[in-house]
Amino acid sequence: MKALVLATALLMACGSAYADSCKMEAGNKKLAGAAMTSFMKKCETDAKAACAKSAADKKLAGAAKDSFTKKCVADGIGT
Repeated sequence: MKALVLATALLMACGSAYADSCKMEAGNKKLAGAAMTSFMKKCETDAKAACAKSAADKKLAGAAKDSFTKKCVADGIGT
């Protein structure tokens, strides 16, 4: 259930500047050290999966898909 909520939030992050990024969420949870590293790694993996699915749903291919996915993941993790 938590993964579904996170995936939905990440999909919204790809299309909305109002969704929290992984870095904002980690800061809100006051994570540090190994806990932050682990959280960020999982969050980035989830962001990549959600963005790839979103790109497939939009039927993007080639450079358009790469560009969309790169920006979507960056927005999702907060870089």
